[in-house]
Amino acid sequence: MSFVRLGNPRHHRRSLGSTNDLARQLAAAGAPQGTVVTAAEQVAGRGRQGRSWTAPAGKALLYSAIVRPLEQRHLVLPLAAPLAVAEAAEEVADVSCAIKWPNDVWIEGRKCAGVLIEVRPQDGWAVIGVGVNVSIEPDEFPEELRETATSLDADATVDGALEALNGSLTRWTQADPQEVLAAFRGRDALRGRQIAWDGGNGTAEGIDERGNLLVATGSGELVRLGAGEVHLRLD
Repeated sequence: MSFVRLGNPRHHRRSLGSTNDLARQLAAAGAPQGTVVTAAEQVAGRGRQGRSWTAPAGKALLYSAIVRPLEQRHLVLPLAAPLAVAEAAEEVADVSCAIKWPNDVWIEGRKCAGVLIEVRPQDGWAVIGVGVNVSIEPDEFPEELRETATSLDADATVDGALEALNGSLTRWTQADPQEVLAAFRGRDALRGRQIAWDGGNGTAEGIDERGNLLVATGSGELVRLGAGEVHLRLD
């Protein structure tokens, strides 16, 4: 497979329901590797578990990229994508990023970005959706998110974040899986933390070779979790 940088062609909209929805339509119609969709505003943006993603117009990077054809290395795409987002954020702002498994990017314990990947293995493509809070002021977040969300900084720009993400996502989607696993472990925000999930709780012990989360329970059992939702215990 030839090495094609993400970002060309780019489909930009002033307002859009969801960049992932348009990217999926383009991919199904044969859009090539490298195609990205961006929007200044989303009115029906989606996160994982059916959550909505909202941001003031022009103050967040709202982005979806098409990756095709899918190869063996793309089995770790859910880990590679947030790594790319973390790297891009650090390129455009004076921040240090960690990753809450599987794909939330944190700055000092607060979420600044999220990733939603939709895969069509039977058709050989995937869409990587990314939302990055670039220059949102604290009082611009919905009240329920003001204690848990953050942004890069006032000097960062959406255009700068776009350029950085095109480069970093290109590199990480082509990376060797062992490199991806090692880099993810270096940014793992959950390791050593007490967490809870539907069905149990315990201490996060990192990830295995397939990207599953390892959790040690109080009984000494080591549980492997797929990409289901994991909640940090607040007490």
